[in-house]
Amino acid sequence: MKKFEEIKFDIGTLKGISAKNIEEHLKLYASYVKNTNSIFEKLEELMADPEKNAFMIGELHRRIGFEFNGMRNHEYFFKSLEGGAKTLPKNSEFKKAIEKQAPSLELAMAEFKILAMTRGPGWAVLYFDKKSKQFIPAWIDEHHMGQLNSLNWILGIDMWEHAFVYDYPTSEKKKYVEAFFENLNWEVIEENFKRFL
Repeated sequence: MKKFEEIKFDIGTLKGISAKNIEEHLKLYASYVKNTNSIFEKLEELMADPEKNAFMIGELHRRIGFEFNGMRNHEYFFKSLEGGAKTLPKNSEFKKAIEKQAPSLELAMAEFKILAMTRGPGWAVLYFDKKSKQFIPAWIDEHHMGQLNSLNWILGIDMWEHAFVYDYPTSEKKKYVEAFFENLNWEVIEENFKRFL
């Protein structure tokens, strides 16, 4: 099986999110890539005797969802912080589409920020469902639990403590949410949406 490669993200100086926090967070992302590759390598070895190794094969397959989705979630997250803060383009397709569903983009993002404040570790994600042509905000407790089948990731924020612990105590995670949006490259979000039109 082809190995997954760690993406090197070009994240400059951010407002309200320290270089130390990004550096440590990127190390965690790298471990998801490494662990995903390790699982598939080990599965190949164990398949030399599938009957003898059935239990281990099953347990490794169970672990794939956590490691693989952890890898992909972080790729979406870091990509949205590359290139510096940017506003949505004029005539944004994303803005037009979301305002068919919500009174305004601002109100939709206010709801998303409330979602991000859900208690406990996880991810706040704004999906787009091509089938029903609507946005669906969702909370993901763990990488392998709560991802919505067939929906396309448009915007996501990592709300596990590792994403902000060097900058904010858990009681101040709202400041991290605001900092994330202050640094968000909306052009990336626009491209995420347009890819699924």
